[in-house]
Amino acid sequence: MRKAHIKRETKETKISLLLNLDGEGIYKVNTPVGFLTHMVETLARHGRFDIELHAEGDVHVSHHHTVEDVGIVLGKAVLEALGDKKGIQRYGYAILPMDEALVLTSLDLSGRPLFFYEDLGLRGKITDFDFELIWEFFKGFALESKSTLHVRVITGRILHHIAEACFKAFALSLKQAVSLVGGAIPSTKESL
Repeated sequence: MRKAHIKRETKETKISLLLNLDGEGIYKVNTPVGFLTHMVETLARHGRFDIELHAEGDVHVSHHHTVEDVGIVLGKAVLEALGDKKGIQRYGYAILPMDEALVLTSLDLSGRPLFFYEDLGLRGKITDFDFELIWEFFKGFALESKSTLHVRVITGRILHHIAEACFKAFALSLKQAVSLVGGAIPSTKESL
C-alpha cells in the first residue's frame, strides 16, 4: 500500500500526518482551525484517502501558518507515498458543483511544481476562517508535491460552498491522478 508519515515542526506549527492513498476515506483530523479540519475530512472522504492528521499552530497570531503548513505536509506525504510514480494515471481533473458554486480543478503529478488559482476576487470569512487561505493551502500542496495544480472558481456566491467545492474537486482530481492504471512511468522521459 502507498503510505507516508510526515512530520513538520517549526516555531509556528507542529504537524503530524499519516496518509494512505489506497484507503477507504477514513479520517481522524485534529487542527485548531475548525474549517480546515472540516476541509481535510472532506478531502479524505471524497478522495477515499485514509488521513490521520494532528496539527498545532500559532492561531492566536493567524490561521495562515497552520493552513499553509498542512498543505505543505500533505504535498510531501503524497510525493513520498507515490515513490517512483510507476503505473499512476498522472493526470486528474474535476468540474464540481456545490449548490450555486462551480469549481474546476486539474492536476498533473509531473515533478514540475506550478500553481494557478482564480477565485473571482472573492474575499471574506467562513466563520473565523479567511477565505483567501484556500490559496495558501493549495499552493503549499502543489509546490511540495512537485505537481502542477489549477484551481478555478467558475461561479459562486456563498464562500462556504465555494471552498468546499474546491476541496471536493481537488479530492477527485488527486484520486484520479494517483490511481494505478499500468506498470510504466507515464512519461516519454521515463521519469516524473
